[in-house]
Amino acid sequence: MDTSKHTLNTLFAQLGLPSSDNQIEQFVSNHKLSASVQLADAPFWTESQKHFIQESLAEDADWCELIDILDAQLRH
Repeated sequence: MDTSKHTLNTLFAQLGLPSSDNQIEQFVSNHKLSASVQLADAPFWTESQKHFIQESLAEDADWCELIDILDAQLRH
């Protein structure tokens, strides 16, 4: 069981994305979602990223809070 504290940086690393603060800000500014698109269905995810997000949310995993934060940031 992973007991480390998760951050947006570690979420991005888990997704295989560049994970520095600046890279995360860049990702968020370049990828916006409308209210009608679910986060996991966003066109910019790979299949493995989509699966990770879906599975984490379905299992109410430790990542859920950070996935929700990312979701909110992509909508503002």
